[in-house]
Amino acid sequence: MSSDACPGPLGGAAPRSSSGAHGTTTRWLDADEQRAWRAAMYSWMLLEDRLDRELTRETGISHAYYEILVQLSETEGRSLRMSELADRCLSSRSRLSHAVSRLEERGWVRRQVCAEDGRGQLAVLTDAGFAALEAAAPVHVESVRTHLFDQLSPAQVAALRDIGETLLHHLTDPG
Repeated sequence: MSSDACPGPLGGAAPRSSSGAHGTTTRWLDADEQRAWRAAMYSWMLLEDRLDRELTRETGISHAYYEILVQLSETEGRSLRMSELADRCLSSRSRLSHAVSRLEERGWVRRQVCAEDGRGQLAVLTDAGFAALEAAAPVHVESVRTHLFDQLSPAQVAALRDIGETLLHHLTDPG
């Protein structure tokens, strides 16, 4: 996988600064930043892949489907507008619609017209979907514990939380 963080190979020298296509100065990552960036990016990708493979193998539920079920289970009435569910799952509306169709086929989710305005559609978690989520949750939690928290010291967990909250604040701040 390539990265636009630095034009040189990992550990290679990058220019201190250069002008970009729009006349802006590129602030290249130094060697320590490059190692931190790649370690964070690749480890998170590997963790997501491992969680997905284990959850799918043990329960038949992909991590993406699991996240949809979780989001629905944590709301009043176990339902959300499809557009809000897509936003919460960081998914396009079309991808979410396809996933909800697959979950409908399993009897875990149903769609209904939004009673408030009659325009929007709601995704509603069924009792069978909630039961599937309850059965899958211990597998997911054990996988997260084994591959993330068991690998970190309490200080690292605190640092991870602090970093995550800082980035969440920055990335979700509308300003």
